Amino acid sequence: MQLHNTLTRQTETFAPLHGKTVHMYSCGPTLYDHIHIGNLSAFIAADLLRRTLTMSGFKVKHVMNFTDVNDKIIARSKERYPDLEPSEAMRELTEHYSQIFLNDVRAIGNDTKVITFIKATESINQMRALINELYKRGFAYIADDGVYFSIEKYRESGKIYGQLTKITAQNTAQQRIQNDEYDKDNVHDFALWKTQKDNELAWEFELGGHNLLGRPGWHIECSAMSSQTLGQPFDIHTGGVDLIFPHHENEIAQSTAGKANPIYAKYFVHNEHLLVDGHKMSKSLNNFYTLRDIIEKGFDPMAFRLMVLQAHYRSQSNFTWQRLEAAQNRLKDYYAMADMQWQLLAKKRKLNRYAHKITILDKMKDDLNSPRALMVLNTMANDVVENSVHTKEQGTFKTFLEFIDELLGLQLAGRRDITKEQKQLLAERATARSHKHWEQSDKLRRELESQGISLRDTPLGQIWSRI
Repeated sequence: MQLHNTLTRQTETFAPLHGKTVHMYSCGPTLYDHIHIGNLSAFIAADLLRRTLTMSGFKVKHVMNFTDVNDKIIARSKERYPDLEPSEAMRELTEHYSQIFLNDVRAIGNDTKVITFIKATESINQMRALINELYKRGFAYIADDGVYFSIEKYRESGKIYGQLTKITAQNTAQQRIQNDEYDKDNVHDFALWKTQKDNELAWEFELGGHNLLGRPGWHIECSAMSSQTLGQPFDIHTGGVDLIFPHHENEIAQSTAGKANPIYAKYFVHNEHLLVDGHKMSKSLNNFYTLRDIIEKGFDPMAFRLMVLQAHYRSQSNFTWQRLEAAQNRLKDYYAMADMQWQLLAKKRKLNRYAHKITILDKMKDDLNSPRALMVLNTMANDVVENSVHTKEQGTFKTFLEFIDELLGLQLAGRRDITKEQKQLLAERATARSHKHWEQSDKLRRELESQGISLRDTPLGQIWSRI
């Protein structure tokens, strides 16, 4: 399997550190609001990678964090629940949005059952231990508002700060940054731990003879949680390109400082931005969309998944409502193909069509080339809808649909047959047509359409699909 590695800027033959078991970590949601469709595309990319690894014969341990404490969460919880204690307000907010997140990613076909989710607030001990280690080794220092990581000390130790993206001495400022996120023009020492502000949730922390009642910084969370669950180094770290700097670069620094092994994760896999009408998403541009917006416009959430798969994960793609509509139409074609498992009309077997499975998997093993894989699936869908499925192919076809679901997450195999009553209407219509009772035939067609069933008359007979 070939996979592009941001660390080396090359596409490499993937080889896990430990036999056939892959340890994979994905940066998860920050639980203060609905995630937007750009975030959703990153989670689809991670899900697609996990599926492809699994179908390629690897066993994948996939871990994803829930950021349930940071600046935005604290501010939003105070705003949303002003009458609650800080800890209770934050818990209410993050529990609410964690459930919305899980519902959203399940709706777009991601398999959450195979992911180990871990909350930042459940890993405070590991974060304090890592900060303590960095402080003892001289890579962290105490300031009046918390504990900071020293980029200068890290570089002096012989390590490279700027493994994922180019960072020069000229854009490294001798300053500290207090918030959890900062601009990408200047590099600053970043907070590992922040001392408590008024009316904030806080944890005890004794360091260097100081009582630093407070909370962790953003970057330290993923370093602690990934090493806690997967060890270090682990195989794959995923996320959107927006996380390359500062988040992932800072993770590498604080995770490898003072250690002989400079590797934090062997592979970094980043998906490109999803633009909206050619622009980055922004509430000021009124192009900031969530899955709820898509559903409210009448689109199937799986159409969004398909739209994402139609572009390579490393190519910047563009969301428009027209592109989503086109993806929904193509999804209907796939649904029509899947519904042929209940309509065994073919006059002869075409077992060679199932060789497409090998080709589709090969495309996915080539750095997750989902557009190429879908081109092959399109050929299969057109063939099946046009030529139907033979009785003796039914089991093989069902296995093919299950294969597509496991690899691409399109949820085709589980589609149900129409009802006995609808089949009876079909039979009555076929009889009416055979006797040239066109008025009765049209009446029965309209009845089926009112029940969401469309018909196509072919040399093989009536073929139905869901509207």
